[in-house]
This record gives sequence, structure tokens and C-alpha cells, in this order.
Amino acid sequence: MTKKFLAACLIGAAIFMTGCSDDAENFDADNKNVAQAMAKNIPTFNATDLDGKPVTNAIFASKKITIINIWGTFCPPCIGEMPELGELAKNMPADAQLIGLVCDAESNSPQIQEAQKILRDAGANFVNIVPDENLLRFLNDVDAVPTTIFVNSKGEIIGKVIVGADVEGYKNELAKLLK
Repeated sequence: MTKKFLAACLIGAAIFMTGCSDDAENFDADNKNVAQAMAKNIPTFNATDLDGKPVTNAIFASKKITIINIWGTFCPPCIGEMPELGELAKNMPADAQLIGLVCDAESNSPQIQEAQKILRDAGANFVNIVPDENLLRFLNDVDAVPTTIFVNSKGEIIGKVIVGADVEGYKNELAKLLK
């Protein structure tokens, strides 16, 4: 087993034991609990998407706001919100985008195919990232999935962190951040 795979398994197990969250709880990014738990920036990463294409922090540069939905293939609320996320991704303003971060996926793991199937079945066609080691370390601070964060073009976390499936909350926060 690789260290990366072991880390992904541990994170997946920790998140699974914590449980998914279908009750949305909103936290301000400057709330002490969230600020202490999450970094202020997305770490530098060299990952791939579910199709094996390279993805780096450069993905944020062309948009004012990026919504990052952190989810797992084991999480019913995550899977349940995918059709709505697919619609959201299709109807994003020009200066915003939605990406997914599949917390329990690793290169060549069965979760890649499972995530692809979930997205295909939901009609959710947006970039979903398979975390590299830096993103896996970042995910250590995520207590439940889905967790949705908002970042600016520099990859800095801004606005609210939304824990739980709350697509309307994502839309509302995006609208505030785009003003």
C-alpha cells in the first residue's frame, strides 16, 4: 500500500465515522472553530480530475469565485445533492464555477469509477478533483461531508463554510460574494 492510499483510507474512515451531514449548518469563515480548523488558503496542489487530467491551483485564476463541494462516494446526502449541483454548474454566472473534491478517491481506486457513475447518473457535469497529498492534508480539517467552501481567484477561502447538503445556501452565498 502506498502512503497516499493509506492516508486516503484513514481520512475516509475518519469522515465515515464522523458521518455525513444532511442538516446544513452555516459557519462564517472567520468563526473561531472554522478558522482554527481550516487553512485560509487552499494548499498548492498537483492533482487530477476523475478523467485523469491534471488540475492545479490555476483552476481558480480565471474565475472571481469558485465553489468547492467536498464530498464522498460513501455519503448519501452528497450523492443526493448531485442532480442539483449539476444544474447549478450549468447555470453558473460567467465569473464563477463549481468544482468537486472527492475526499475518498485516489488514483486508480474503485472510488474513481464510483464517483464517475454517481456524477453520470445525476447528470452532474463539472470538474471533480482526486486529491493529491497536499489536498489530503487539507481534508484532515473537514469534519463532515458534504462541506462546501468558497474561494477567490487566488485560492483564498472567503465567505461561509457550509456543512451539509444545502444547494440553496450555496447559491445565496455565491450571490453575496459576487456583489
